[in-house]
Amino acid sequence: MIEAILLSLGGLVGLAIGGELLVRGAVGIAQKLGVSTLFTGLVIVGFATSMPEMVASVQASLAGSPQIAWGNIVGSNLANTLLILGVSALVAPIVLSGSGRRDAVVALAATLLLWGLALAQIGGVWIGIALLAGILIYIVWRYRNPGAAAEEDDLDEAPSNGVIAGILFVVGLGILVAGGDALVTGAITLATIFEVPETVIGLTVVAVGTSLPELAASIAAALRGKSGLALGNVVGSNIYNILLIGGTTMTIAPFALPAELAGLQMALLTASAAGLLALLWYAKSIGRVLGALLVAGFAANVVLVFA
Repeated sequence: MIEAILLSLGGLVGLAIGGELLVRGAVGIAQKLGVSTLFTGLVIVGFATSMPEMVASVQASLAGSPQIAWGNIVGSNLANTLLILGVSALVAPIVLSGSGRRDAVVALAATLLLWGLALAQIGGVWIGIALLAGILIYIVWRYRNPGAAAEEDDLDEAPSNGVIAGILFVVGLGILVAGGDALVTGAITLATIFEVPETVIGLTVVAVGTSLPELAASIAAALRGKSGLALGNVVGSNIYNILLIGGTTMTIAPFALPAELAGLQMALLTASAAGLLALLWYAKSIGRVLGALLVAGFAANVVLVFA
């Protein structure tokens, strides 16, 4: 058991460090190639920050545990909306300008689609390919229609040297893969030892672990007075998780989503996506009180999942 715990903890650390290095390397390469800031923020950073979830889900699927992969996807989106957004609001209230409404609509639509797949208990390679096509369509649409106030990531700390950026990218990717493998191996072992369903491990341990880079980045942005960046990161990450990572998972392991996700967890995920959209339409900010409620809601769901 100690070995499984150490593997899981080592995997979490690897995902956090690898994800950070990968993002900085990817942004540095994009800037060196003269790619626009919008494209860098939308595609390069969006993809790179989703790599921890991607690696963990792919590793789980290849290991014959798609339950962990889907639990990771649903749990990561819940962690994004409740935990990360809540913590960011606790650090500094998030001002809502309404510029992210279109993306929030896409995130809600993708969540409803995922819930429909879970309820219908259908899966297949063609569904995975369709989800992957969906993320490509979204990227092209968002790139051509950036809007008046497109969210951009803080790219100031990206390396300006192309060689260093390339090294960071390669090293970060290697650490990510190793960390993902260790986390999944440890998680599967722990699930077996404690007789906990693999979906539960995916919803909690793996999901929170793969969300650590986003959490750290959101706290750092809030401390710099840029807490509004957390909103764009959360919505974008939720879309990538369902369409990109979900599509990859379904393509590798073309089976239906775990039936236990179709009930309360997907209902909570849909409610959180709808609630975020409602806030963007009707609220001016996410204050500390609401932030505390979001964090409390996430903690209560973790307790409920294990119970």
